[in-house]
Amino acid sequence: MSRHDVPEQHGLGTLEPGTRQRAQLPTRIADIAWSALTVLVALWAVWASVGAVRGTTAWAYCAVAWVLLAVALTMRVLAVRRRTTV
Repeated sequence: MSRHDVPEQHGLGTLEPGTRQRAQLPTRIADIAWSALTVLVALWAVWASVGAVRGTTAWAYCAVAWVLLAVALTMRVLAVRRRTTV
């Protein structure tokens, strides 16, 4: 293969407008955001539960954390189910 046969690489390549990876980018960003939110709420729920058992945190914080975790997990599952492939 000569030097003239090699395609030139411009910028990000696969993330250029019109490519499949570019079309999937918003979905991937949303997946990362929902995953991060779910992990943070899960950590908060565990921390609030430990605090409630020790008596340093009110049970209301623990209940709210677990409810928010259930909502975040439900939204995450619904987002995955409603996803359309590009």
